[in-house]
Parts: sequence; C-alpha cells; structure tokens
Amino acid sequence: MTTLPDHSRGNGPFDSAPRRLVRLEIPPRTILTVIVVILVLYLLFRLIPVILVLVTALSIMGTVAPAIEWLNRHGMKRGHAIGVIFIGLALIAILLIGLTIPSLMDQMKNLLEHAPAFHQRAVKYLSSSRLTAPLAGELEHLNLDSMGKQAASWSLNHAGQVIEFLTYALGAIFLALYMLIDRDRIRGAVFALVPRQHHVRLSRIVLKMGTIVAGYIRGQLITSALLAIFTFVLLMICGVQNPLPIAVIAGITDVLPYIGVILSVGPATLAGLGRGPGIAITIFVLMLIYEEVESRFIIPNIYGRALRLPSSAVLFALLVGGTLAGITGALLALPVAAGCIMLIEELRVELPGEQNLEEEIREKDERTEQEYVELTEGLPAEEASAIALKIADEHTKEELQQKKLEEEQKAKEPDNEQ
Repeated sequence: MTTLPDHSRGNGPFDSAPRRLVRLEIPPRTILTVIVVILVLYLLFRLIPVILVLVTALSIMGTVAPAIEWLNRHGMKRGHAIGVIFIGLALIAILLIGLTIPSLMDQMKNLLEHAPAFHQRAVKYLSSSRLTAPLAGELEHLNLDSMGKQAASWSLNHAGQVIEFLTYALGAIFLALYMLIDRDRIRGAVFALVPRQHHVRLSRIVLKMGTIVAGYIRGQLITSALLAIFTFVLLMICGVQNPLPIAVIAGITDVLPYIGVILSVGPATLAGLGRGPGIAITIFVLMLIYEEVESRFIIPNIYGRALRLPSSAVLFALLVGGTLAGITGALLALPVAAGCIMLIEELRVELPGEQNLEEEIREKDERTEQEYVELTEGLPAEEASAIALKIADEHTKEELQQKKLEEEQKAKEPDNEQ
C-alpha cells in the first residue's frame, strides 16, 4: 500500500490541510495464491463423488481390517484373509438380497392387486369417526391409477441416479480391496511425503482414525440391528406376512439419515394394510415413535460411547452436517467430529480455555521421535513406517492403560472421602 501527497486544496473550512491519496497495491504472489486456492476449491467441489468413494473405501478398510489382522495372527496369510473376508461379505450380501427382494416384490404385487379394496376399506374405516371423516373424504377422491403412474414415472426418472450410486458403491468396494492388498506400498508412499521426525505422530493419527471408523461402523451396526429386530417383532405381533425382508430393509435403510425414516416406515406401513387400516396406522405410529426414540436417545448414547463423544456433541454434529451437506454431511458428521477432536489431541494443540500442556508430554514426544529417527536411519519409508506404527501402537496402549488407572483412581476418591 502506497500513500502519495495531494497538494490540491478545497474551498471549505476543513480543507486547509493537504490530502493524501491511498493506492492499494496487491502483490502478484498474493493474486497467484488466491487463484490457486479458488482452483483447488473448484476441483474439490467437482471431485466430491470421487472423494466420497475414497472415504467409503477407507471406511470399508477400517471395518474389515481388524478381522483380517485376527485371521493373519492365527496363521492365515494376509492375502488369503482378505479373500476370505470379501467372499464372506459377498455371500452375506447375496443372502440378504435373496431373502428380501423376492418377498418384497411379492408383497408389492399383492398390494397393487388389492389396492382398490384397501382404498375402500380405509375410506369406510375413517368415515366411522367424526374426527377422521374429513380425512376419509380427501382419501375417497384419490386417483389410484394416477398415483401409480406418477410413482412409475418417478422411479424411471431416478433409475439413473440409483445406477450411478451402485456404480460408485461397487467402485469403493474394489478400491478398498486393492488398497488392502497394496497396503504396505501405499503406506510407504504416504510416509515418504512426511518428514521422518513426524512419522510416529502420523502413525498415532492413522491408528486412532482406524479406531474411530471402526467405532462408527460398530455403532451403525448396533442401531440398524435394533431397528430390524423392533420391526420384525412388531410385524410378527401384528400378523403381517413375511416380516423378515421388511425388517432387513428397515435395518439397511436406517444407515441413511432423513430419508431412512421414510424408507423404513413406508414399507412396514404398506405391509400392514393387508391386515386392515387399523393395523397399518398402529405400525405407522409405533415405527415413528421408535425412530424418534432412536434419534434422541439411542444414537447419542451408542455413538457417544463408540466415538467417545458427549451425547450433546453427537446431536449437534448431526445437525451441522445435515445442514451443511445434506445426507452426505449427516453420514460423515460423527467420524469427522471425532477425527477433529483426535487431531487436536494428537497434534498437541493448546486450546484457549485449557492449561498449557505439561512439558513432560512434549519432551516424551520429542524423545520418542528422535529415537525413531536414529533407529530407522537409512531404511526405506516402507520399512520405517512399519516400525513407526509399532511404536505408536505401544504408546497408544500405554496411554489407554494410564487413562484407565486414572479413571479408577477418580472413582475411588468419593469412597475415600466418605
């Protein structure tokens, strides 16, 4: 920024002093930096599907990695263990499809055949009460043929998006498979880009990120299983035929925020129409009550324990993620929140409201990193990364053991005071 004198004078009483012209000069380096940042953000926006595929592949890796390591420790070669796990997952997927799709198609066919009779029964049922009589009048004027055509048109319009989603999902599975097979080379390439004195810290981050992903997947499996069991028991009590495929679909769709409620409650309610409008309404209300209980109590508690987040933080992260990026944001909100907290801890970031980190922790980190650098001097990055992960794993176990001892001591303090 340059300031130049201006000797022109005005005629007013306050214009006796000379003016100064201010000229803003933006350095070329700043302009170039802004352009590069804009281009990077644009590329990231355009590559969102690819980034999601990569994140999904990493999540799959984090989910199956413990099982692969367990088989490897018990004598099975790593390549064979990867094959066994993925073949097992493929068989489970085929079994679920075989159990759900044919039965669901039969129920949809039966529902379409008996739709006019269901319509008349629902109108008659609602007309029997003064409170529901206006609703019966609205329902009587519904054109089932027009609704069927609209549903078919909607399905055809969104068929391309479904195929695209399945293609990306299949790509994520194969990417995870290849990344597991080439784990050592990929890890060596990543560690080669990071200065060696930071390898131990990077290893701690990688290990804890895997723990976060595994905890997130474990929480999702628990919540999906609970919904599937609730749906199965509810439909069995209500006398609905073939409740298993509907329960499985409810558990699978529970993974999706927002639309998962519609995809789980809708089929169960439609299946209940075969037993009468009263049964269908009962299923609809009870499913909505369970969904509300799940979102307010079950999810915060289960994910809070799995990801070591407060229940309030779980709800807040879901709201923020859903508001910023819709379904995708809600899916990634919890692991991202847990990952950010973990990075603050591992990078030893001092927050304004906390006391300064003890010098012992910093000295221990520096001492460990220096010992690692001396130990791996001359080794390639691939071999050095394996040593760094081993050191980080030992230190992580020591920290967990120390935290456990501290928690036990705090639990004993009230007893000692009494």
